[in-house]
Amino acid sequence: MNENERSRLILKILNKIYPTTSIPLKHTNNFTLLISVLLSAQCTDLNVNNVTKNIYPKYNKPEHFVKLGRKKIEKLIKSIGLFRVKAKSVFFLSKQLIKKHNGKVPKTFEELESLPGVGHKTASVVMSQGFGYPAFPVDTHIHRLAQRWGLTNGKNVIQTEKNLKRLFPIKFWNKLHLQIIYYGREYCQARNCYGLTCKICTTCYPARKNLIKTKKSLA
Repeated sequence: MNENERSRLILKILNKIYPTTSIPLKHTNNFTLLISVLLSAQCTDLNVNNVTKNIYPKYNKPEHFVKLGRKKIEKLIKSIGLFRVKAKSVFFLSKQLIKKHNGKVPKTFEELESLPGVGHKTASVVMSQGFGYPAFPVDTHIHRLAQRWGLTNGKNVIQTEKNLKRLFPIKFWNKLHLQIIYYGREYCQARNCYGLTCKICTTCYPARKNLIKTKKSLA
């Protein structure tokens, strides 16, 4: 089975298990989506949602966070990992949105990635989930699964994103990256499946006997 055959099979399995996909990070607008994605780095979506459910009803615009200031933002998100670094990014990101974008979240990768604390993956999530623009956000979890499923031999998430975009039609990207995330959490966990037990792994590699140890992204 070549990678094109595997990709078609994987898409079929994922569409059957997850015909619809909800956005895992709770938000009220594109600004709060941006903030939640930024906060989710090295942190679970559940933890982020538990924190932001008490924040967004009151603070949901760049002006709100600028007025709060860094120290108060830190207090609001202190249960999230790297909270001081993230509070700094949220504060200066909010200031830049007001100064350069009239308080609105920009709609281009270039402008999003120029914001403090916003990398390509975060920008891709906002473009995809916020604006509906075709994008394929790849984090370390999707990178791991793509390796395990034989869809990439890329050494980093950038190469893996290119490989996945090449293998899957553009019309599926926005939904597919969420399907992969949900499937990985439910069926193909890093310390459980090891490429041997879930439906995708056993279907794509029925003769596989050895544990698959994937490599972490180098960038």
